[in-house]
Amino acid sequence: MSATSRRPDGRADDELRPLTFQRDYTEMAAGSCLVTFGRTRVLCTASVGDGVPPWLRNTGRGWVTAEYSMLPGSSPERIRRRTSGRDQEIQRLIARSLRAVVDLEAMPEMEVTVDCDVLQADGGTRTASICGGFVALHDAFTRLVAAGTLSASPIVDELAAISVGIVDGAPRLDLPYAEDSTAEVDFNVVMTGAGRFVEVQGTAEGQAFERSELDALVDLAAGGIARIVDAQRAVLATPPAARS
Repeated sequence: MSATSRRPDGRADDELRPLTFQRDYTEMAAGSCLVTFGRTRVLCTASVGDGVPPWLRNTGRGWVTAEYSMLPGSSPERIRRRTSGRDQEIQRLIARSLRAVVDLEAMPEMEVTVDCDVLQADGGTRTASICGGFVALHDAFTRLVAAGTLSASPIVDELAAISVGIVDGAPRLDLPYAEDSTAEVDFNVVMTGAGRFVEVQGTAEGQAFERSELDALVDLAAGGIARIVDAQRAVLATPPAARS
């Protein structure tokens, strides 16, 4: 794998797109974050509910769930306002990933919903949602601790995700749509800040891939996720502003 080959947008194969986390992009939710990976932009908000789903009542455990949608103008062709099968699959991925780094017993009888709305889509919307959703969720829990609602944050580790794939025979990190749509192999990888895997989704779009290619893609993703976690840490090093 070469780190010096150039891509249509000028990046090296192992280079992330320009990445930003803008906290408190909205003021009403307990936590919010506008996350950008290149031209992909996702607004993530974390809202605190009064109770938990029926199957968790009287268990002493809380719940974290997620919803995902692409707004009508997020792609060149207008997206209809509906929850598609793809949307449902992605929001389950986001929710599973977030719960992997939350101690649900430390948030009894409380539900937090992380909404991920794609404002502009250029590949990697599900992985961007996980990265921004974590920041929004982290801020929501920090505010609950500051308000005395929780004694400590239920978050037990950091969380980030990235796409990787084989394009024109080369493993590449953080695929925009132009690469994702033509990739021979397409992966989404979710990991904790400690380097443990939460989920690996991978598919050969044409010819089956070899074990060595799988290993190269996972290593590439792990390196990218480590850099994303560093960016999250820098943002979260300062507590969110107090709310009146």
